Amino acid sequence: MKAEIFKHSQWIPETDPELLMFYFCNALKRAQFNVLDFMQHKFEPEGYTAIWLLAESHFAIHTFPEEQKTYIELSSCNLEKHNKFLDIIDTDYEQN
Repeated sequence: MKAEIFKHSQWIPETDPELLMFYFCNALKRAQFNVLDFMQHKFEPEGYTAIWLLAESHFAIHTFPEEQKTYIELSSCNLEKHNKFLDIIDTDYEQN
């Protein structure tokens, strides 16, 4: 087996922490990723960062509320799950 990591990053126009957490927890589950752990931090007065540790690598989000956008990044060693996740989010967020 060849060691390979598939990466994806993009900006999305949502910054609400609760909506982001709910949406991406569901998207990762639908793509059949195995979530090992989850960590989040809310900054004062605003801002949010979260990371999902996956058996297949990781997914992270970082909000920039002052610019009304969020940066998302997926790293995965499973191309099938990676592509399925991208198909799921493509229905809601255009690729930048």
